[in-house]
Amino acid sequence: MLEARLDFDGIAVLDLFAGSGALGLEALSRGAEHVTFVESNAAASKVISANIAAVNLPGTELRQAAVSTFLSTSPDRAYDLVLADPPYSVSVEEVSALLSRLTDHWVSDDALVVLERDASGPEAVWPDGWEVSSRKYGGTRLELGSL
Repeated sequence: MLEARLDFDGIAVLDLFAGSGALGLEALSRGAEHVTFVESNAAASKVISANIAAVNLPGTELRQAAVSTFLSTSPDRAYDLVLADPPYSVSVEEVSALLSRLTDHWVSDDALVVLERDASGPEAVWPDGWEVSSRKYGGTRLELGSL
């Protein structure tokens, strides 16, 4: 689905609420130059670290931190693709606030943000200027935002 909208070659990816890191690692395998994984859970961070070692691809950075804390810092680059899969227990208000933070120098001018949410919950409120589409897959909703 993303390959139709995005050329992975040379892009920078931000994988928020990274879990196992599978989405970011997939982006690397498709040609992304850099992936920053952000995960607050220590056990999940160890899994990401092991998965990074297993695939042995360059261009990875793992940050064990809460996403809100990480996004309150200054970015060292603008990201072309942001993958956000917050736990369904994270409120729509929190998710909407995180989306607003992304517009503060975290994303490139033609960035794509992929947000996974519970299909039964409300859609996130995206900042002005984002073009958003949404699709449901069973109990999951994917929201895609582009500038």
